[in-house]
Amino acid sequence: MLNEQTVAKMQGMKLAGMAQTFKELMEKPKRTDLTHEEFIGLLLDAELTTRENRKLLRLLSDAKLKQQACIEDMDYKHQRGLHKQVILELQNSKWIENHQNVLISGPTGVGKTYIACAIGNTACRAGYTVSYIRAPKLFTALFQARADGSYLRYLSKLSKFNLLIIDDIGLSPMNEIERKDFLELVEDRHLYSSTIVASQVPIKDWYQIIGDPTIADAICDRLLNNAFRIELKGESMRKKLTV
Repeated sequence: MLNEQTVAKMQGMKLAGMAQTFKELMEKPKRTDLTHEEFIGLLLDAELTTRENRKLLRLLSDAKLKQQACIEDMDYKHQRGLHKQVILELQNSKWIENHQNVLISGPTGVGKTYIACAIGNTACRAGYTVSYIRAPKLFTALFQARADGSYLRYLSKLSKFNLLIIDDIGLSPMNEIERKDFLELVEDRHLYSSTIVASQVPIKDWYQIIGDPTIADAICDRLLNNAFRIELKGESMRKKLTV
């Protein structure tokens, strides 16, 4: 009865991991082999693990990554210009601490989205806040935010993510509003957070898809400075998988 009350108290205090482990230990006949220090240590470790797992699930849910991707499952066999050393550097989250960016370019089907999501997954596992969004949806959301008066609030929300992943930039040339919105977003995040930008357009041609030379220069200067570049090539991996 006393043990049940203890479990209930732990659950009431939202110590789910501790409560479950306490219950399991009480059901073991050899629990008396544990010292007081070992017993308490097991409870604390269980609670810490439970909270870390819960946090990770929340971070992954908030990130809304398009693909379930892991850096550990990265495919280096296909000849597409993906260098393992660069990925290993990105597996260490120090680049996020240094507020560096990652720029990914390459034709359709070479794995740009998978790589971006794998890096995002690693960032979540390291405890960073992440958000994934496709460029068309981003520009639509910013346009709607202008209309309903939430523009500055939405920009502020985007600027607060430790890592923002913007996929499919450059599917069409940016119009005047889009390039100005993109500049505002890049400016807000510059020197304070990290951004991954993925595009079918080669990085050297990003000036052209942005359009206005002055704005393009401002955006690219902030994105490209001290950034990791992953420039992919080759045929679609989807075609190879269906052969």
